[in-house]
Amino acid sequence: MPLVPLPLRRMATDVYERRLATVLQREHAPVPRHVGVILDGNRRWARMMGQTSESGHQRGADKIVDLLGWCDDAGVEVVTLWLLSTDNLTRPEAELAPLLAIIESLVTDLSAPGNDWTIAVVGALDLLPAETARHLKETAATTGGRPGVHVNVAIGYGGRREIADAVRSLLQAEAAKGATLEEVADVLDVEHIAEHLYTKGQPDPDLVIRTSGEQRLSGFLLWQSAHSEFYFCDAYWPDFRRVDWLRALRAYAARSRRYGS
Repeated sequence: MPLVPLPLRRMATDVYERRLATVLQREHAPVPRHVGVILDGNRRWARMMGQTSESGHQRGADKIVDLLGWCDDAGVEVVTLWLLSTDNLTRPEAELAPLLAIIESLVTDLSAPGNDWTIAVVGALDLLPAETARHLKETAATTGGRPGVHVNVAIGYGGRREIADAVRSLLQAEAAKGATLEEVADVLDVEHIAEHLYTKGQPDPDLVIRTSGEQRLSGFLLWQSAHSEFYFCDAYWPDFRRVDWLRALRAYAARSRRYGS
C-alpha cells in the first residue's frame, strides 16, 4: 500500500480535529475540572529523532504551553504536570543538571507577566538543590491570584512520599495544638490526611493522561486518583497534539463515572 503524502495526512488530521472539537461542543460534553498529566517519553522521542536527552526534555517543556492553552479553551480549572519524580533525582549529575535548568526556565516562562496561569510547585522540594528550590518557589509565588488555570508543577514528586509528608504534617500540626498521639489516632480519617496533601483545597483529578504508551501511574497522585478516569496515549509527550487532547476529552465524556465501584 503506497504511503499517504505528509501534507494529505496533515490535512486529514486537521479535518478530524475540527470535527472532534465540533462534536464535543455540540454535545456539551462534560469537561474535567482537574486533569493530571504524566509527561512521558521525552528521552525516547529524543533517541528516535537522533537527538540528545536534553533536546527531548526541552521539546517536552515547549509543548506544555500548548497544553495549557488547550486547557484554557476547554474550561479546565486545574492541571497537574508531573515533570520530575523522586526517582529521577538519582540520575547522573550530567543528565539531572540540564533537566533542572530546563524546569527552572519553564516555570519562569509560565510565570511571566501576560500569562493568566497560577503556578504552584508541588513535591519534596527539600530534595532539590537549594538554589533550584528557592528559584522555583519565589517565581511561582509571583503568580498568586491569576484568573486562569491553576497549574501544579510536580517536581521531586512521588505519590508515596506525598502521603508520608501529609501524615507527618498532620501529626506536627496536631502536636502543636497539644494533642497526644492517642487523641489524634481516635479522630484520624481520610479528610484529615487530604487536608495536608500537596494539592489540599483542590478538586481531585477527574482525568489522568499518560503519554508514550505506558499504562501505569508510577506513583502519580496515588491518593487523589482513587476515582479518576485514565487515558493512555501512544504518542511520546513531545509529539502530543491537540487532536490527542481532544480524543482524551472525548474518551472522558463517553465514560459513566462510578465512584467507589
